[in-house]
Amino acid sequence: MATSNKQGERTLKKKNPDRFKGSSQKTEQDEEMEEAKLEIPPDWKEPGISREENPHCMLEESSFSTLFPKYREKYINECWPLVKKALSDHHIAGTLDLIEGSMRVATTRKTFDPYIIIRSRDFIKLIARGVPYEEAVRILQDDVYCDVIKMSRGSSTARFVKRRQRLIGPNGSTLKAVELLTGCYVLVQGRTVSAMGSHGGLKQVRKIVNDTMANIHPIYMIKTLMIKRELAKDPKLANEDWDRFLPKFKKKNLSKRKKPHVIRRVGTYTPFPPPQPQSKLDKEIESGEYFLKEVERKSKKHRDRSEKQKEAKVARDERRERVYVAPAEVTDCVGVTGEKDSDSIDVDKIKQKIKKSTHRKLGAPVNKSMIKSKKS
Repeated sequence: MATSNKQGERTLKKKNPDRFKGSSQKTEQDEEMEEAKLEIPPDWKEPGISREENPHCMLEESSFSTLFPKYREKYINECWPLVKKALSDHHIAGTLDLIEGSMRVATTRKTFDPYIIIRSRDFIKLIARGVPYEEAVRILQDDVYCDVIKMSRGSSTARFVKRRQRLIGPNGSTLKAVELLTGCYVLVQGRTVSAMGSHGGLKQVRKIVNDTMANIHPIYMIKTLMIKRELAKDPKLANEDWDRFLPKFKKKNLSKRKKPHVIRRVGTYTPFPPPQPQSKLDKEIESGEYFLKEVERKSKKHRDRSEKQKEAKVARDERRERVYVAPAEVTDCVGVTGEKDSDSIDVDKIKQKIKKSTHRKLGAPVNKSMIKSKKS
């Protein structure tokens, strides 16, 4: 009967598909309406679990263990009594193995909260990753969550270190701004980022870390979070879209070079293969050497070699004789080459200069008044 009913429904769907479309659309619309009606009060907190809700406690043991590095051994050994006391308040047993370098947490017969073992696992994991005890112990609270974000190293170690330092900022200022805006505790250790806080804050921290490793500066996300923080204070904008208030950053192409370094030139496509290169035998047949006798072939080789040597010797001699070629003479001076015409020399002026020089002694200053009186 069941198979016959299913076959009947299939035939009805094939005949009247629009009839069944409306029913599915109505259910989707109803679900969207129900989701829209759900509103969480601003000061609402998740209620914790009490012993009265689970009086029989845990029947089976659940345990988790994690390893820690050698440099954390001293700190973990010093603060382990405090860790053990914090775990015992929630009826969780903790063991420290310094030989293997591991920490282990397990439930007991008195454990009534089923989720506290997950929080205990996160607690020892944060301590092993470098988070101090004072901050890591907050993970045992019901409204605090944690996230360990792995940073992608990429191909270049220098680029990874530079971007990780960009996330931390000078003197940790960028990391402090991220903590204030997201309400989370953030610690950068090695290739991971450990964060503790609410779900919304952890989501923002993960986005900032991933964007920073993708070469997007964290200051852009910090500016956006600051604007969102101010907009959240206005109750009128609670049900409005904030995209018109948020900044929109455009990607800048820092490279001004428009052409690539190497331009690959692609020739025209031809379906025919390239011509086959000639072999040594083909070249000898074409030049006629193949048909010569051995004595003639050797004499031809000797003749060609001697001709090449003669040409090289002539070129070498010319290059050596260039050093001994005299430079071109300067023809500007008068009387050196005698190329200038005698018409260009003023003979009268030369005679006057000679007369003036005879009237005065050698080395004596010229007296203009005496020259004028003589002329008169």
